Amino acid sequence: MEGFTDYFGEVADPRAGNARHDFLELVFVALAAVLCGAEDCTDMAEFAQAKLSLLRQVVKLEHGAPSHDTFSRVFRLLQPEPFEAAFTKFTTAFAGALKGVVAIDGKALRGAYERGRKATPLHLVNVWAAEARLVIGQRLAPGRNEVLGARQALALLRLDGCIVTADAIHCLADTAQAILDTGADYALALKGNQPVLLAKAQALIEAADLQAEAVDGPAKAHDRTEARTAIVVAAEDMDFPGLAAVARVETYRKSQGQPEPVIVRYYLLSAWLDAQRMIEVARTHWTIENQLHWVLDVAFLEDRARSRKDHGPRNLALLRRLALNIARHHPAKGSMTKKLKRAGWDDAFLLSMLGHMR
Repeated sequence: MEGFTDYFGEVADPRAGNARHDFLELVFVALAAVLCGAEDCTDMAEFAQAKLSLLRQVVKLEHGAPSHDTFSRVFRLLQPEPFEAAFTKFTTAFAGALKGVVAIDGKALRGAYERGRKATPLHLVNVWAAEARLVIGQRLAPGRNEVLGARQALALLRLDGCIVTADAIHCLADTAQAILDTGADYALALKGNQPVLLAKAQALIEAADLQAEAVDGPAKAHDRTEARTAIVVAAEDMDFPGLAAVARVETYRKSQGQPEPVIVRYYLLSAWLDAQRMIEVARTHWTIENQLHWVLDVAFLEDRARSRKDHGPRNLALLRRLALNIARHHPAKGSMTKKLKRAGWDDAFLLSMLGHMR
């Protein structure tokens, strides 16, 4: 609890001064509940009642188990920005020196929509440290504007020596500068939304010596065979912050023995990467989908979450990411789902998970 207090202690309690339950104790109990599979505030209240004697080994809970209404009120009223800033400080301290690829991507919370607005669910931007396998940032995409959300998330981070990757929606001069300001380099996907830059990148690569291409694969897994080639060329006559090189990565796939169309992607790079490293960076970016977004939906049932009032969906999403980080880095073997089930069944294991986040 001490380490938790060090980082989240400055987050302001949104309730009146006469609130009965201690704010940090309540957030801590909510986190413990999510680690045991709680999906909403009703689950948190049930968990707190069932595990009251265990929880009192860590926190006082002087007034007993908080109710569903108490959990709901706190997370609806809690300002997300300072909560997310504390999360980023806590996680980056937990991770230590970050290195390698840091991927940025948006994710919709499909169940978090107001009645009658199913087509516009809450949209968040996640920042994923791929090598550390940690979520290190979350920010709202205001008005579903991922670009603005990403820049706000980057403003909270120091990423010296990392390579920040993002899809083509983020291939903008201001975003590139925001990445450089964190101390990182960028590898930004380049598509038709930047037609002048794309045409120049294609011309440079077509004129290059293709003997410099690197080949990775073919490798077979899950009834699919995949291979990649890449080439990196120094950038010339291209006006973009910090631009050093352009790259092309081609992906060849066969599914159940049948070839699929070749996928060709172009990138802008702020630092020279050899072609083999470019393949690794391009492939690593997609871990944000299968090691973060997929796990959130399958193990934490995020897409099914129906919290939708005020700041509740955004704050509960952050709790899920904090729980994912803690569970993933607990040394016990097993899938995420198995760890969450074991935490709910085994009190000693739950305490070890909570202690591991120091």
